[in-house]
Amino acid sequence: MNTNLSEAKWFKSSRSQAGKECVEVAFLGEGLVGVRDSKNPTGPALVFTPGEGNTFTTGITAGDFKRP
Repeated sequence: MNTNLSEAKWFKSSRSQAGKECVEVAFLGEGLVGVRDSKNPTGPALVFTPGEGNTFTTGITAGDFKRP
């Protein structure tokens, strides 16, 4: 999937604290959601459909992506 992110309006959670590791989210057209590292705003971003985004969020909450 090749999605143009140049006009995306990125935001952090209101629970984010300065100096902490944060992600930014953007609601994109056609129901897509973008996620990127706030420390690297020009770097890569993940783009999810709503179902993929829910699965990803559920996996994070469950600890499925912890470093070994």
